[in-house]
Parts: sequence; C-alpha cells; structure tokens
Amino acid sequence: MSSDIAIKVENLSKCYQIYGQPRDRLKQFILPHLQQMVGQQPEKYYKEFWALKNVSFKVKKGETVGIVGRNGSGKSTLLQMICGTLNPTLGSITTHGRIAALLELGSGFNPEFTGRENVYLNGVVLGLSHQEIDARFSDIIAFADIGDFIEQPVKTYSSGMMVRLAFAVAINVDPQILVVDEALSVGDELFQRKCFSRIEAIRKAGATILFVSHAGGTVVELCDRAILLDANELLATGTPKQIVGRYQKLLYAPPEKREELREEIRSASDLANNLPIELEYQEAISTQVAQKADVEQELPDSYDPALKPTSTISYASYGATIHEPAIFSTSGERVNNLTRGNTYYYRYQVQFAHAASHVRFGMLIKTTSGVELGGGASASSNRTSLAFAESGSNFVVEFKFICRLHTGVYFLNAGVLGELNGNETYLHRLIDADMFRVMSESENLGTGVVDFSCMPSLKIET
Repeated sequence: MSSDIAIKVENLSKCYQIYGQPRDRLKQFILPHLQQMVGQQPEKYYKEFWALKNVSFKVKKGETVGIVGRNGSGKSTLLQMICGTLNPTLGSITTHGRIAALLELGSGFNPEFTGRENVYLNGVVLGLSHQEIDARFSDIIAFADIGDFIEQPVKTYSSGMMVRLAFAVAINVDPQILVVDEALSVGDELFQRKCFSRIEAIRKAGATILFVSHAGGTVVELCDRAILLDANELLATGTPKQIVGRYQKLLYAPPEKREELREEIRSASDLANNLPIELEYQEAISTQVAQKADVEQELPDSYDPALKPTSTISYASYGATIHEPAIFSTSGERVNNLTRGNTYYYRYQVQFAHAASHVRFGMLIKTTSGVELGGGASASSNRTSLAFAESGSNFVVEFKFICRLHTGVYFLNAGVLGELNGNETYLHRLIDADMFRVMSESENLGTGVVDFSCMPSLKIET
C-alpha cells in the first residue's frame, strides 16, 4: 500500500444468511453435507442478504472523509469491517495506523465493573498499555466529567453518562485513524461542542477521520471528501457539497424513481472520477479567486447574467414545481451583486399540478462549501401553514432579508413542503436554486462569514 494511504478498501462485500425458521439453520448445518455425500446437488435453506457489495475506495493519511446514505445502505457494516469487529465475505481492507472507533459507544463496558475499571478494560481493547492508560487517565476523567460516579458500577450510570465515558476513552487514545458512526449526536450541547472541538484537534494533528452522519451540514463542515452509499453499493465520491446534495435528492425521491436516479448518480460520478480529486479542489479554488478578482469591477446592487449556479439539484416533484428563483432589490430590480447591510427580496413561484394541504414554503442560504448559514419558512408548523392549495394554482413566494454577510459568493435553496400520505414531505425542492455575490468594501472590519456589526473600541490605560 502506498505510504500516503491510511485506508484501502478493495471489492468489499458482506453477505448474511437469512433463515425463515429456526429449524432451517439446523437443516443448513446437516443436510447439504449428506446431499453431497450421496451425489445430490446441495440445497440452500437460507436467503442471501448482501449488506454491502463490491465497494472500493482509498482514504489518504490526514484526510477527513464523510460517508452518507439512507438507513440500511451499509454504512455501519462498512465501518465495522474497517475496524475489524466484522469479517468481510469478499474483498480486502488494509489500514495503516492505530484505529479508534466511536461506533456503539459503551457496548464493550462490563456493567458490574466501576467506571475506572472499564476505562482500563476499554483502553487495553483499543491497544493501550497499562502505563499509557495511567498517563491518560486524568484527561479521560476530565473529558467525561461524571464526577464521583467514576468509582461506581457502570450499571448505575444513566445512558448519557455511559456514552460520555466511552467517548472520553476512545478520543484519548491518540488515534492515527478515527472512525465515527453517528456518535456526535450524544450528550447535551456543551458536551457535543467539546466532542467536535476534540475531533478538530485530532484532525489538525494529522489523523485520518472516517465519519458517518445523516446530518449533511456536519459532513460539509467537517469533511474534505464524501462517499455516497445506497442499496449496499458505493454510488459516488466527490466534494461534500456535491455528495450531500445527491444524497438528499435520493432521500426524498419516490421509490419508483430511485433506480433511475441511482443510475444518473453513477453516470455523473464516473465522469467526475476521471479527474483526480486534487484537481477538482484546485478548480474550485481558482473559481473563487477569479470571482473575488471580479468584485471590484462590478457595481453594487447589480445583476451579472454570468453568475448562475451550475450545481442545481432538483428533487422529485409531488404535484408542485418551483420556478424562477431570483433576488430583487427594494426598487424591484433583479440583482445578484449585493451590498452588505442592504435589504433584498428572494422570490420564486410555485405551481401546483395537484391539490396540496398544510403547505409551507422555505429558503436557505449556504456558503460555497455547502455550510448552512440560515434561512426562513412561511410557517413554523402545520398549525399555521397554508391549509390548502388548489390544483392549478400558482403562488409567488417572497422572503425579505437584510444582507448580513461579508464578501464572498453564496447559494440559495428553495423548497415547498406539504402533507403526503399523512406525513410532511418536500413537494418540490431546489438545491443551489440561485446564487449571489456580496461586494467587497474598503472599510470592513468584520471577520468570518456573518456580519454581527461588532464595533471595535480601544481603551488605553496608564
């Protein structure tokens, strides 16, 4: 394996034997051997379920890769095989470096042992010596923050306390490869922030991170690259923004259209994979640099016809279609070069081919990397939503907002929600429906993305 590769997965597959009845398992154990002995074709008394099929990819050292996919797509199975807790049916996995896994947190604890005893037990399982655990023990206890309960049997812990302790152990083994499976949704907000902060520190130290989450914004924020799994196969790899957009489109697609959409994603992925991922990053960076260079040549509150998104993703329509998303100034002119502090209107039309009930409209603003900055909805819940939209009706949806963003390029989503088979779902949604640029200013003291109008003040004391 190349010296710069941390994880190499080749043609990986996992098959489970599913038995209709308990006695079929006994039949499978005995009868095929007897049938073979008498010259008969051995029968199978089980059905094959392939949890994962022919998956191949590489992860470079120091890279953070997110894995997304619908429930049952094989994400957890893949991580368990990489960590060695599950054996593959076919294929191979090669890893380089110590692995720390945040999978089913606390599942390896002995409920009769105290927290202290479980720290040492888990540490040994993760490959640490007794002396190494001694050196890390105070850090583990401080991170878990469970107080005197560390000396009590784990069976007396709440589920939250157990997860905190398990996370604290796994995160303090100084891993070269960190594998995370939805573990960041545990605990309260303060503990989650501490977890994210520690993972970021591990990442900056050069560790490789493999990260599974259903939260697209988290994948975009944390990861360098993303992988889409669906129906137990790897459909696509690419930038987090691209992959999360395809995943969300697949998530809300009607069942009868999913195979067609999967083939569309496969084809797009094949074209994208002809270019090295590094080249894709370079092109994206070059585009942003060019956009910034053009800023000074544009007039504030103007419209640039060349500033159009090429990354638009349209969800499947359930009787509603979004048209003509655009931004307008207070004077009614269409614009996409905006000035910080000015007021604008984001407007789009929705046509209903079928009647819909409990309708809500929404918008979202994101960065070029896909980080969700904020948005709005026409109603906070079904109780205050539009009760009914007639078939053939057309609505003009308008959101008023003050541009509080610093210089850069941003993208807008548009969506319409309604009741379908008793559940609220997207009747239509456009990802990256429109885009805009916030103009540069010669005297802008703000930092980051959002303008909080922080006015600096200096006081000199002698």
